[in-house]
Amino acid sequence: MIHPTLTAQGQAATLSPQTALPLADAAPHGLPTVWVDASRRFQTVLGFGAAFTEAAAVTWQALPPEQQREFMTACFSRQGGHGYTLCRVHMNSCDFALGNYAHVEQTDDFALNSFSIARDEQALLPMIKAAQAVARAEGREITLLASPWSPPAWMKTTGAMNLGGELREDCRAAWAQCYVRFIQAYAAHGVPIWGVTVQNEPEALQRWDSCLYSAAQERDFVRDHLGPALEAAGLGHVRIVVWDHNRDRMVERASIILRDPAAARFVWGCGFHWYGEDHFHHVQLVHDAWPDKHLLFTEGCQEGGPHHGSWALGERYAKSMIEDMNRWTEGWIDWNLLLNEEGGPNHVGNLCSSPLMADRATGQLIRHNSYAYIGHFSRFVQPGAQRVLCAASRERLESIAFRNPDDSMVLVVMNRSEEALPFALGSELGWAETELPARSIATYCW
Repeated sequence: MIHPTLTAQGQAATLSPQTALPLADAAPHGLPTVWVDASRRFQTVLGFGAAFTEAAAVTWQALPPEQQREFMTACFSRQGGHGYTLCRVHMNSCDFALGNYAHVEQTDDFALNSFSIARDEQALLPMIKAAQAVARAEGREITLLASPWSPPAWMKTTGAMNLGGELREDCRAAWAQCYVRFIQAYAAHGVPIWGVTVQNEPEALQRWDSCLYSAAQERDFVRDHLGPALEAAGLGHVRIVVWDHNRDRMVERASIILRDPAAARFVWGCGFHWYGEDHFHHVQLVHDAWPDKHLLFTEGCQEGGPHHGSWALGERYAKSMIEDMNRWTEGWIDWNLLLNEEGGPNHVGNLCSSPLMADRATGQLIRHNSYAYIGHFSRFVQPGAQRVLCAASRERLESIAFRNPDDSMVLVVMNRSEEALPFALGSELGWAETELPARSIATYCW
């Protein structure tokens, strides 16, 4: 038997278990098909999750205790929620902080004597520790990626954290040591850092916290400063992820960094975002050119406010997850875990949507359909799963399949069309006949 779970536009229930599908020996005649071959295996899945930001943390802290617990269960419990295990946190401030701040505020403190994560201890770390407690109660750990949006203002050519600027050459060694100190400080709180990106969106001159790196500058910083600093501090196990920007120029960035063997030896892989044009084929190109390196989706959200009631929100998430992971991406990280009903707080008014939002007037959680669409992956595909061969005979049946460590199978199929799509699901076990409603997504387990 195959066990489906469905989310469809116009139906009240999301992530709704459906009647089990019986198996037959032969495919029904004339139906489109989705075929799964579990013997052909590809990349191993790290997990799914979202970002701890100061905005998310202060929004969570302001919830009533019952809703705080509801949120943690919804995100980090496998028994009652999504079971997130792969998350991100910002070093220094980002746009979704309450203002600009750095862990080394004292000007020209090259020795980092003033280094402090006291700001993180107010909201970020309490939220991360609460999430860890939920995950650990079920025997899991949270894999945490750290990303800077900007070095301290005094380390930059502009003397400001916002509006771009570059890292000063004489500050490169000190900035690399900031990563070391950040990782060590979080470890002292019982929060291990799995990996770091060099710079969030290194080609974006934003009105918020940002810093520009050319490909050569990022390569040289990894090769000459960040990689050696982590290694010398006994942190060589911490992965370094380059790029951390959109798919459009990820091939070019990877080419320039990875063709330098001295830099490439420190690089775990390439991170990317979804803003701008899709360019899914660029993800495949990076894998094909450097199959020994890894791919990680590190940020995506719906820009421009909360978008309450939009069904396309979830479809955008699932399309990216299907397309990126079918091209060797190993993990998928959403942007803010939680925002208020306006899509903030954000210290420059850059409001966005998030799958879970908090209504400050009522203290209740708002669930967008993007929350359910993510759950069609994260609730069923376990860390350590492997993507397996999967193909649909119709383009409208967007699909991907995985084999979990316990040998259970997971197939996710999405229908973004306005018509119901009947199809036959085939595997080595046999065939099952089913139908996917218009504007829907389903997960099939066996």
